[in-house]
Amino acid sequence: MKYRLRHTTSYSYSWAVDMSHHLLHLALQDSERQTVRDCRIVTAPEGGRITEGIDHFGNRTGYLAIEEPHTRFDVELTAEVEVRPFTPPDMAATPAWEKVRAALNGDGIPEASAPCEFVLDSPLAVANKAISDYGAVSLTPQRPILAAARELTTRINKDFRYDPTATEVFTPVAEAMEKRAGVCQDFAHLQIAMLRAHGLAARYVSGYIRTMQPGDTADLRGFDASHAWVSVWCGEEFGWIDLDPTNNLIVSEDHVTTAVGRDYSDISPVRGVVLGGGPHRVNVAVELLPLT
Repeated sequence: MKYRLRHTTSYSYSWAVDMSHHLLHLALQDSERQTVRDCRIVTAPEGGRITEGIDHFGNRTGYLAIEEPHTRFDVELTAEVEVRPFTPPDMAATPAWEKVRAALNGDGIPEASAPCEFVLDSPLAVANKAISDYGAVSLTPQRPILAAARELTTRINKDFRYDPTATEVFTPVAEAMEKRAGVCQDFAHLQIAMLRAHGLAARYVSGYIRTMQPGDTADLRGFDASHAWVSVWCGEEFGWIDLDPTNNLIVSEDHVTTAVGRDYSDISPVRGVVLGGGPHRVNVAVELLPLT
C-alpha cells in the first residue's frame, strides 16, 4: 500500500508566548516494513531550521526553538510512504514464551540485550496484580509466544470497550484496567504491561492506521487515523511482531509506523517547554489517504 499522509497540530495560546522549545517525534523512517518516499515538516512561526537527530530507540527526532512572541504554534507533517504486507509466521513454530523470557533474563547477562530494555515497567505501563493476572490467562505453560500474545490481543479487544471519553492522555493504566475502557493508547499500554509483568519484552508503537475507505468491508478503529499498538519480542529467529489490540489483528499494510518506545511518554508527537502563553487549546487533524 502507498499512502499520502498529512498530520497537523495547532496550539492556540491565551496570550503571547515569549519563547518556546519543541521536541518532535513526527518524521517517518525507513524500516523492513515501510519505505518513505517523501517526508517534510513545516512550522509556523518557522523558528529557524529544525535540527534533526536520532533518539535512544532509533527514532527520527526534530528540535526547534522559537524565540519571538507568538500566540499560535502550528506544525505540519506531510509524507508519502509505501508499506509492505507482513505474513506472520506459524504461531505454533514460535518458541515457548518461557524460553523467550529466559533469553531476556539471561544468567546475569541477557542474550537479547536490546529487547531487554522493554521488559521493565515504564511510566505509563506499570503492572499491578489485576493486570498481571489478566495476562497470565493467555500465558499458559510452554505456550508458543506468538499464540499467547495473539490470544491476549483478542481478549483485550473483546473485554475492553473502545470509549474516547473514558480516559485522557496520561490516564494510569491501572485506571483503564479497572474501567475496562479506553482508546488505542490505553489498550497498547495494557497489553504491554501484561506482557512485561511476565518477563517479556513489549514496545509501544505510534503511527497511523488506514480506517474505513470506500469499498472496504471492515472499519478499523483509530483516533482521527492516528494510532498506537504493541510490538512483542518473539525471540531471535522471529524478532519483533506488531499486534493491534484495538482492532484485534497482526499489523500489516494498514499501519504506518512513526516511532517506537517504552510507552507514549517516550515518543509523544509534539512536546516542549513554553515561557508564557497561559491556558491553551490543541487541535489535531490527520489524513491518511491511499495512493492509486
